[in-house]
Amino acid sequence: MLRDVDTVQVVATGTLIFLLIGAAGVGVLVLALLGTELLHFGHAHVDGPASTEAVAGFAGAFGFGGAIANELLGARTPGMIAGAAAAGLVAAVPTAWLASRLSRAARNMRTDPTPTRNDLVGALGLVVTPVPVDGYGEVRVRVAGQPVKLNARADQPIPIGAQVFVVQALSETSVHVETY
Repeated sequence: MLRDVDTVQVVATGTLIFLLIGAAGVGVLVLALLGTELLHFGHAHVDGPASTEAVAGFAGAFGFGGAIANELLGARTPGMIAGAAAAGLVAAVPTAWLASRLSRAARNMRTDPTPTRNDLVGALGLVVTPVPVDGYGEVRVRVAGQPVKLNARADQPIPIGAQVFVVQALSETSVHVETY
């Protein structure tokens, strides 16, 4: 009877160790996603032989894969625990490779440049608040595919609903418009 209790403790201990390794991997991944530069030494923009995401993926898959294999094998001997570790390694290597590829793809993803006030010139829009001669009204224009509401001035009064053309960007949030 006492021998059965010892067997349960060995399986639970092996599984617990694998689960702790997996949890550490998930913790490193969370820190990497938050941008803490945890495993960067020296210059911050130089990756070492393995990215933080790859290390996190490896540790997480190794730990959780090893825990699953340990439970399925009912590992009681060091040889069976080594088999569970080998199964964890089989899960960890492709996971680390995939994490490395995905993180590199995300870092190197091309994006459109941030629109500036120069991008406002030439935009077509619609008056949403009448534009008086001596003050500001409001227009809605599309910049880089996004609707933007701006303060607008004009040489002549422009009623609500009129279609306008941006002639000049007075600031980041105000423009000079004409009807078209």
